[in-house]
Amino acid sequence: MAIMFANLSHRFRTVAERLRGKGRLSDENISDAVRDVRRALIEADVALPVVKDFTDRVRARAVGAEIMRSLNPGQAYIKILQDELTATLGEGHRELDLRHQPPVIILLAGLQGVGKTTTAAKLALHLKERQKSKVVLASLDTRRPAAMLQLEQLAARVDAGFFKADPGMAVATIAADALAQAKTDQADVLILDTAGRTRLDDELLDELRLLNDQMKPVETLFVVDAMAGQDAVNVA
Repeated sequence: MAIMFANLSHRFRTVAERLRGKGRLSDENISDAVRDVRRALIEADVALPVVKDFTDRVRARAVGAEIMRSLNPGQAYIKILQDELTATLGEGHRELDLRHQPPVIILLAGLQGVGKTTTAAKLALHLKERQKSKVVLASLDTRRPAAMLQLEQLAARVDAGFFKADPGMAVATIAADALAQAKTDQADVLILDTAGRTRLDDELLDELRLLNDQMKPVETLFVVDAMAGQDAVNVA
């Protein structure tokens, strides 16, 4: 995602320079601009139907659009792109549902190496600072040697609680014990950092199903690498 926006940002500036000084946007002078955006989206591995729908909407809004006195055509076109990107990616946002009997359980899922562990710590910090929540973190990754130590260190950095477990314990037992500690600590939120895999497999899915049935998380958050492209849909 970051690469896509960096790519688009560079091309936006190029487009703005090309359209500067024109009195209005027309089909002729935006064709190249739309082509640039289409190329950037395709390079970011955006699905072709999404690219086509996006560029069609941009073209429909841009062709013949009257330019406000305070804007030049390049700025107007960038505003159209920004509006349509926002609409495509999803307008607004939904806060995490914390209106439940504490501790509220949040389960993080995703493949290996996508940043689940660091996301767990960032989420704990966010909840602590923005929601004034008391958070306990627990690692359920018994396969990656340093996973539990990494989360423990991150928890200390963000001043969150941490449930320390024996890597030899069963994942279900760790989760249950972590919940017990969170209750004892009178925590508002328990974040469970699950194990990942290099690819989807039955073992991973079975483990996630078990944890879901046992722990009944209020929120299950899917963490994905921005470089995954369209394959993120398959993983989700």
